Amino acid sequence: MKSKYDVVILGAGHNGLVAAAYLARAGLSVLLLEKNDYIGGATTSQQVFPDYDARLSRYSYLVSLFPEKIIRDLGLKLELRRRTTGSFTPYVRDGRHDGLLLSNIDEEVSRQSMRRLTGDATEFEQMKRFYQLARVFAEHSWDSMLEPLVGKEDFRRRFEGDQVAREAWRSLAEEPLGRAIERYLQNDLVRGLVLTDAKIGIFTHPHDPSLIQNCCFLYHLIGNKTGEWKVPVGGMGAVAAELEKAARMHGAEMVTDVCLTGIQSNGVRTVAFEHDGKRHQVDARFLLVNFGRNVLANYLGEPHRPAAADEGSVFKINMLLRRLPKLKATRYAAADAFRGTFHTDEGYEQMNASYEQALGGKLPEKPPSEVYCHTLTDDSILSPELRAQGFHTMTLFGIDTPWSVFAADNAGTRGQAQAKFLASMNQWLDEPLEDCLAIARDGSLCIESKSPVDIEEALGLYHGNIFQDAPTFPFARRSEQVGTWGVETEFEHVFLCGSSAHRGGAVSGIPGHNAAMKVLESSSRETNVHR
Repeated sequence: MKSKYDVVILGAGHNGLVAAAYLARAGLSVLLLEKNDYIGGATTSQQVFPDYDARLSRYSYLVSLFPEKIIRDLGLKLELRRRTTGSFTPYVRDGRHDGLLLSNIDEEVSRQSMRRLTGDATEFEQMKRFYQLARVFAEHSWDSMLEPLVGKEDFRRRFEGDQVAREAWRSLAEEPLGRAIERYLQNDLVRGLVLTDAKIGIFTHPHDPSLIQNCCFLYHLIGNKTGEWKVPVGGMGAVAAELEKAARMHGAEMVTDVCLTGIQSNGVRTVAFEHDGKRHQVDARFLLVNFGRNVLANYLGEPHRPAAADEGSVFKINMLLRRLPKLKATRYAAADAFRGTFHTDEGYEQMNASYEQALGGKLPEKPPSEVYCHTLTDDSILSPELRAQGFHTMTLFGIDTPWSVFAADNAGTRGQAQAKFLASMNQWLDEPLEDCLAIARDGSLCIESKSPVDIEEALGLYHGNIFQDAPTFPFARRSEQVGTWGVETEFEHVFLCGSSAHRGGAVSGIPGHNAAMKVLESSSRETNVHR
């Protein structure tokens, strides 16, 4: 290592890697420092269950927000596959099990499935009208995600063209999302299906006046103007590996297993750390921070003042299965149901009840969740032997499980939550999910649960918030933000390059790109001044 770099990046998660690749490609000297002994942060794939050769995405989900522009710019070789099933929501009607299956490839399949649920085609057409609002919003906003922030009023003018655009702005940017859901949709199950995209990762409800539910919903629906979530072949670790390759190819240096001991930002940005039993200190023209404001404040000795909306609310379960479980809804093959997002206990009124229970400090009686099976679309994360034997991975994301519920007794509450989520799944299965799980050599089941407390301890995400802070709109809500990249801090040449930046959150690479653009902009300005 040298004693001075143009840029030091703290945290080698995917956003740090995006920034490193752009900056190294521009000819700047770049050093990435990572506390873990691996590269990739939350997007890493790991052999979670040591007895089996299966590499699971331990913390992250699929890919939707990652801009195709970044993939092209950095020459990333990523294969993102479409899931033939969009979602599956089981239900009971007249004592019989059935399910709402929404297809990504056959609209008629979706229409007929909705007709069986609601009795006619009205709700399906209304759902299409509702999602058209999200598509219009995406078309008017997606390209701006990789540009300096625009003020809210100027952003609104983009939607003045026609009635649908104006309705999209009103429904998604100005009023609580619950109003539009209730205005367009009548079926409780369909309303809940829509609402889940507004709740994953954060603790909110449909009529939250802060509108964080709207921001969260948009994050899930505007990616690359389609909002479709695709499966990265090779798992999320493949995304991190390609980014690492791109950064190293252009000369970025990386050091893992680092213990950061101090940051100074008075005039000169200095980073002190320990590695391999030795103390090191490097100076940087620019410092990029790929972790939350809470961690940055701690290192700088500054107070951290989080907002109430910054609390995380997600419970993740990773599983390895010997076989897929059979469904009670015999109309559908298990592979079709689990290939998309499997919704359970996510009715609209049921989620309002689970929110109120969690708000009162209790684990909900029926916590909502979403489940999907990566290996039904991409089985490359399994060894050939496991593939031949019919093994699959399964991932569950729990909703209405805020950090505060687990804070007093994390281990005990984690066990209770896992049991509740398994029970929620089992009500729709013809055999207990536990009977399908792989078994380790010591006789334990191959299942791993992570509460918001666990996520905070492992990744530093404030109170387990997968967005690090409350998600944001793609425009500036304050005048001083207009024209910025949304990565600036109160410290000179110290920029956020992770999810805590404006327009951060999810596996997007957007804040990494924007931090790199801010550095290049600032560096160019300094060069011109010196001339």
